[in-house]
Amino acid sequence: MTSRIKISSEFDGGNISVIDATEPDNIRVKIPNDTNSKFLQWFYFRLQGGMGEQCVIHFENASQAAYPAGWVDYQAVASYDREYWFRVPTEYNDGKLVIHHQPEQDSVYYAYFAPYSYERHLDMLAWAASHEDCITDHIGETAEGRDITLLEVSKTQGLAKNVWIIARQHPGETMAEWFVEGLLERLFDESHPIARSLLNQCRFYVVPNMNPDGGVHGNLRVNAKGVNLNREWKNPSKEFSPEVLAVQKKMAETGVDVFLDIHGDEALAVNFVDGCQGVPSFDERMASLESIFKDAFCAVSPDFQTEMGYTPDQFGEANLTVATKWVGETYRCLALTLEMPFKDNQNLPDEIVGWSPERAKILGADVLYPLHQIMASTAMKAED
Repeated sequence: MTSRIKISSEFDGGNISVIDATEPDNIRVKIPNDTNSKFLQWFYFRLQGGMGEQCVIHFENASQAAYPAGWVDYQAVASYDREYWFRVPTEYNDGKLVIHHQPEQDSVYYAYFAPYSYERHLDMLAWAASHEDCITDHIGETAEGRDITLLEVSKTQGLAKNVWIIARQHPGETMAEWFVEGLLERLFDESHPIARSLLNQCRFYVVPNMNPDGGVHGNLRVNAKGVNLNREWKNPSKEFSPEVLAVQKKMAETGVDVFLDIHGDEALAVNFVDGCQGVPSFDERMASLESIFKDAFCAVSPDFQTEMGYTPDQFGEANLTVATKWVGETYRCLALTLEMPFKDNQNLPDEIVGWSPERAKILGADVLYPLHQIMASTAMKAED
């Protein structure tokens, strides 16, 4: 009998290569490389014809992924409607990632994490622009000519602290744009006192998607030129990293008092931040601001923690090609990389959805509390 299984990925963000889909219980696939790059890890595809079958999908090159440790204790996500994403049984053995799932419908989507499509990105920009406190600013184009859009959000026309938030330098870290969506929803909530207070003190500059080319191509890590944007901040170029160049140019016009770069981490199953401990200008004031931020975030969100994270750089040894380090050093400001898991938050697990778009959005909304504490701090005011 001819197999009814059909696997496709020719859509926004799709990424998979089929080796053999003859038998539902022995589907063999490979994860293609990112555009012009050796990185591979992001997958997103549609499977048709498997309803009621025990589908077993073998990712045969999983051991060649950029972060093989990311597969340990990882569960892939699936969706029938591309709105609600749930986890499906997944194991990593002998260098292969294997999904076991019996679809309840004829069409099902599987992905590394819940995608954030380019169309949804455009919808978010249009929604944000409809709010009277928001201005959309075209600051440049990507290597393939897509718009790089900045959202400027504030209630004040006078002096204000400049808060910069960027997301999806690494396009496959889609939880970052979900985070921004939740942050904006909270920021536009006229009834929320923290949002109102911040908008009267600050001017928010938000880039929801730094790498739309990479997202459309289904890349994990790089832009259309095969370049990791988060290694371009010390010396960006118009040819290879115009996205970084455009943001740096705008930063030079506005100045930066607080900077957040939103990411996802493949291996660590927690939410955490990484700061500027190793930059040459790191001092007691910057250390104090980092502590205030982390303490306030821990107080308001059980999804955030400080016990696990990256090993701090030694003084003077920070990699200034990385956004957070470059911005912290250039503007002598609070600069943090915020990381969320692809897996689940092991401190507050959810077996059905793991770390999810909904949870990322809540964390994005909750980040306004530590930002408010920063604005109220003596260390921030001492800069005035």
